[in-house]
Amino acid sequence: MTAPSTKLDAPLLGEPYLLTPGPLTTSAKVKQAMLRDWGSWDGEFRALTAEMRSSLLELTGDTKGELDCVPMQGSGSFSVEAMLGTFIPRDGKVLVLSNGAYGLRIAQTLVYLNREHTVINKGDYMPARADEVTAAIKADPAITHVVVVHCETSSGILNPVKEISDAVYAAGRKLLVDSMSAFGAVPLDINDVRYEAMVSSANKCIEGVPGFGFIIARKDELEAAKGRSHSLSLDVHAQWAHMNKTGQWRFTPPTHVMVAFIEALRAHKAEGGVAGRGARYTKNRDTVVEGMRELGFETLLKNRWLSPIIVTFFCPAHPAFDFDTFYDLLKSKGFIIYPGKLTVVDSFRIGCIGQMDEHVMRKVVAAAKEVLSEMGVDTAVPPKIALIERAKLAD
Repeated sequence: MTAPSTKLDAPLLGEPYLLTPGPLTTSAKVKQAMLRDWGSWDGEFRALTAEMRSSLLELTGDTKGELDCVPMQGSGSFSVEAMLGTFIPRDGKVLVLSNGAYGLRIAQTLVYLNREHTVINKGDYMPARADEVTAAIKADPAITHVVVVHCETSSGILNPVKEISDAVYAAGRKLLVDSMSAFGAVPLDINDVRYEAMVSSANKCIEGVPGFGFIIARKDELEAAKGRSHSLSLDVHAQWAHMNKTGQWRFTPPTHVMVAFIEALRAHKAEGGVAGRGARYTKNRDTVVEGMRELGFETLLKNRWLSPIIVTFFCPAHPAFDFDTFYDLLKSKGFIIYPGKLTVVDSFRIGCIGQMDEHVMRKVVAAAKEVLSEMGVDTAVPPKIALIERAKLAD
């Protein structure tokens, strides 16, 4: 048996590493795949679309043929809206589990969709737990669906979807999962975690480029969703039915992006699939967390909740520290990080996904050390309020 391939491509000359949760640093082969033009109606392109759909389904653990994959043009948020508008009946009610910007965006989308909903808002980083879900459903029998973000990249927290799923189905309700930044590197096996539909995007853990998302859903839910969508272009059922009938996308697909994604999927499989990709990202996370902590930085989250996708660090309390300067100096050394999204304390984020390995992450830490020195920051210890806020997080 051939061992999984872990050979990575360095960025092109002068191109920085993207330490973000997508878009991310892609391989030279993925970039090269976009150099050819394709006809969206052509048989060869239709065959690639079929390959993409079947390859994604392989990652779900579905051996019974209960699921199908529906790609959808646009950014990840387009696909999230498509999932919500297609699978939530107009007379349904949604319980949104929020602990960051993307949970709140789901709630905002439901306002636009005119879907009744309620929110368990845990703040910036606390996870919703099974007992809270059970209590909320018991208190409000009108709830028909629960929506959770698998990895909330505002903080980097990996939410406990397994226990949430168990609670949802024990109460006889349905679960929708926004696995935008986790699918492909964090297991979401349908045999272990039940859901009606989940959504992700091309430019995340599969390591493609932006341009489309995809919804993986139960076929019976897809059948039941006919005529339900609020939108012509975001109707998942209509896209599914048309694609199954013709092999084509209903409207002009992002051809170059899709072919690049096929290349990324093949590399994902060669690396060992979800387990292999997740192992590399986990090593990336462990390396950067250990190194940054040695410099005095503190993570927002305790170890239990750290995802292998992105890590949030508190900004140092030192008066000479300025995030914009820190960002620009790191960029000049070849690394683009992500600003923080916390509301209580200042922070920044370092992504662990993309064409990077532990050796690159060590270079990130070395660059951060150099930048602190150049800024005259001799300690990266955060303000006391940051540690007080972290202490509130459950173990």
